[in-house]
Amino acid sequence: MDFETVMQELESLGKERTKKIYLSNGAHEPLFGVATGAMKPIAKKIKINQPLAEELYATGNYDAMYFAGIIADPKAMTEPDFNRWIDGAYFYMLSDYVVAVTLSESDIAQDVADQWIASGDELRMSAGWSCYCWLLGNRKDNEFSESKISNMLDMVKKSIHESPERAKSAMNNFLYTVGISYLPLNEKAVETAKEVGIVEVKRDKKKSSFLNAYESIQKEMDKGRLGFKRKYVRC
Repeated sequence: MDFETVMQELESLGKERTKKIYLSNGAHEPLFGVATGAMKPIAKKIKINQPLAEELYATGNYDAMYFAGIIADPKAMTEPDFNRWIDGAYFYMLSDYVVAVTLSESDIAQDVADQWIASGDELRMSAGWSCYCWLLGNRKDNEFSESKISNMLDMVKKSIHESPERAKSAMNNFLYTVGISYLPLNEKAVETAKEVGIVEVKRDKKKSSFLNAYESIQKEMDKGRLGFKRKYVRC
C-alpha cells in the first residue's frame, strides 16, 4: 500500500465522535478520528515500512502520525529521527503513545529517554518518563540498572510536584510501573509513592486530575498482578 492509499483508507475509517474525543484531548486539525483498533487490518497488510511511516508522520495529521508509529521500524531509527518525531509531537497522545512507544522498542531507548527527561521541555520529559514505563512493563528486570532506576525514583520524589503538568502524569505512572513491574525496587517504589502522595495535574479548560500512585499500586498488588509484564508494547 502506498501513501495515498493509506491516507484514503484512514479517512474512510474516520468517525466524527472519535474525532471530537481526540480534539477534546488536545489534537487539532488535520485529523479523521480513526479508532486505533480500526487501524489493525491496514497494519497487518503493511507490517513494517519505515519510509512509509516517515511520510505519514510528516503529514501532521494525528491519525496518520499514530499509524506511522504502528508500522515504524524502531531499530532502523536513529537519535536524530526520534528527536525529529518528538519535535512533531504537539500533544501528549503523540509524545507518550506514539513516540515513546516507538522509542521503547529501539536499542537506544534509555539513552534518548534520559536526554528528554533532562531537557526541561514538558512533552519531551513526558515522553522520556513514559518510555521507561513502556520499557519496564515489557522487558526483563535484568535489562535495567537497579541503581539507575532507584535514582530515578529519588528524582520523582524530589521534583514531581514542581514539574510540568504532563511530566507529572508520566512521572506518577513511572512510580506505579516500577512498583508493579520492576520487582527489585517494588518496596522502594511503594514507599516513594506513599511519600509523594496525591499529585494534582492541571488541565486546560478541564478540572484538575488527582493521581495517587500508592493507591494504584496497592490495588494491583491486591489483585495479584505484582511482576506484570506486557507481551507487546505496540498494538
